[in-house]
Amino acid sequence: MLQANLLSLFWEGFVVQGWEAPDEQSLIVTLAACGVGVCSGCGERVGAVHDTTWRRVRERDLLGRRVGLRVPVRRVKCPSCGVHVERVAWLAGQRALTRGLIAWIEILVHLLPIKQVAALVGVHWHTVKAIDKARLRRDVPVPDYSQVRRLIMDEFALFKGHRYATVVICAATQAVLWIGEGRSRQAIRPFFKALGSACAQIEAVAMDMNSAFDLEVRAHCPRAEIVYDLFHVIAKYGRDVIDRVRVDQANALRDQRPARRVIKRSRWLLRNPENLTDEQAVRLDELLAANAPLATVHVLKAQLKELWFAASAEIAQLGSTPLARTHPSNALLTATAIPTTSS
Repeated sequence: MLQANLLSLFWEGFVVQGWEAPDEQSLIVTLAACGVGVCSGCGERVGAVHDTTWRRVRERDLLGRRVGLRVPVRRVKCPSCGVHVERVAWLAGQRALTRGLIAWIEILVHLLPIKQVAALVGVHWHTVKAIDKARLRRDVPVPDYSQVRRLIMDEFALFKGHRYATVVICAATQAVLWIGEGRSRQAIRPFFKALGSACAQIEAVAMDMNSAFDLEVRAHCPRAEIVYDLFHVIAKYGRDVIDRVRVDQANALRDQRPARRVIKRSRWLLRNPENLTDEQAVRLDELLAANAPLATVHVLKAQLKELWFAASAEIAQLGSTPLARTHPSNALLTATAIPTTSS
């Protein structure tokens, strides 16, 4: 049996008048006001009541049940402000949720996706989304562009069907500076307009090989070095260099069907060695031992990865360029894979 005096501890200024359980999953609690009201305009305590309306609000779950409250909200006759709705500390303005439930949702969105939070709490997805956006506006500070020197730009999928958004991050602090829907030049231009005069102080921008990002950065940040990320450069090298050499080698063996079949089916063997099984690693070693051009581009791929771990551009050039010059694939490597800069 629920104790009314215990439930009264949850809602300041009100006592429990009654409660009912329509089913095993829900609980409806009817409250009654006690004491004088507080004017929402000036904060003074006012005893004169103009009228009373009943509101239905959601509270946090209690004892495994969805809790709804029937709350009598008074309009008081304030001598200073006139007729005003009384201030109820645990009500969130005109929202049909208590402050306690809103605070609980704000905690949950740190741990779970919005869809799961909505299902767990029993409120609409858009309500949870609005609460999370209000929390972000309240808690996340406005970015200080004056301290930004290096940026990271990336795109991510919003929904299935090739809808994307772009995020811009400060490389030094990992703080999110801007998010916008789309990945075209026009879509990301508002960020550079917001950056304003700080565009001139940007030293480097890391990005994937999206030409829209590249062109827009060059247009607004003339001093910025363009740095392509490792994953996309290696992926492009795999498509434009390794696959091209593999196809050419297969075509050169038209009269040797068994050997041609082995090379044509070797695409997935030429990926990262750490992703291969023991059997695939053995097959790769045999393939590279039998085909010098494929062995060359495979070794160059490993050398190309090392560029991102060099302490400076000079060290990268000294460590990689001599090896690249000894291979016939140097022209392809230089033209398609090595990152370019705006300098």
